[in-house]
Amino acid sequence: MSTGTGWEIALPAAAELGEHPFWDDRERALIWVDVLAGRLHRLTPGAGDEIVVELGVAIGAAAAVDGGGFLLAAADRFRRVDAEWRPVWGPLRPRGMPEDARFNDGACDAMGRFFAGTVTRELRPSAAALYGLDPDGSIRTVLEGVTESNGLGWSPHGSTLYYVDSGDPAPRIRGFEFDADAGALGASRDLVVFGPGDVVPDGLAIDSEGCLWVAMWGGSEIRRYDADGRLVERHPLPVRQVTCPGFGGERLEDLYVTTAWEGMETPEPQAGHLFRMRSGVRGLPANRFRDHVGAAKTTQAGTEG
Repeated sequence: MSTGTGWEIALPAAAELGEHPFWDDRERALIWVDVLAGRLHRLTPGAGDEIVVELGVAIGAAAAVDGGGFLLAAADRFRRVDAEWRPVWGPLRPRGMPEDARFNDGACDAMGRFFAGTVTRELRPSAAALYGLDPDGSIRTVLEGVTESNGLGWSPHGSTLYYVDSGDPAPRIRGFEFDADAGALGASRDLVVFGPGDVVPDGLAIDSEGCLWVAMWGGSEIRRYDADGRLVERHPLPVRQVTCPGFGGERLEDLYVTTAWEGMETPEPQAGHLFRMRSGVRGLPANRFRDHVGAAKTTQAGTEG
């Protein structure tokens, strides 16, 4: 179904808070989450959408795992499921994570580490953080002083981590120097700074040309910025709460976008649907988590408490 804006409705999902779409080349399908419903979806072009995990608690993001299955940033813990969606290990919880915090967006770097950030129930300023889950199951606090951790992704060569804290008083997209060997952040710069208001950056995706595609919550559009922060393209959508883009399809040329009706007294007719358009550029393959946790971790409550 065409929307008349270059987008088509890939799935009339009506998700309360759709997020984090990525292409799983093993299953030749798009994986995405309905965060607050605690559901992990698999959309197979030509075959339809199915709920493959219904956890009962929020799922902020997921990543494919080397060897099969998925890693979930679920509510306040990391969990691993196998290819049949059965529990493998977890839950693993970061030490010091506030009781009222839940995981939000996340993604893997090229070395197979999973990075996911949090948000507290009342959006308490600077109470959240960005965490890194290493392949051995250890958890590190990568960035403190976060309010609403959101989109993140790496430049094509992996030397820059782009990151959004949607709770910043003046929301921005930051570019951090990234040490791929250590999985550590270095100096940061403000790539794009947005003025105060109802339009804030949310999830993001990086294309093969090094440009960022950013969902604008409250702004009814996806914006494309180059690596210097210059606005290159704007792609309006027929819904206000746009949450996260992700490249999919066999050649990663289709741009999928999740949306939400969360908090709307009267949801817009297409709010929560999954949209798709031909982007004109290829995306980057989604990195996988390199699971070295092993059987011993299945009985542990966490590595940091």
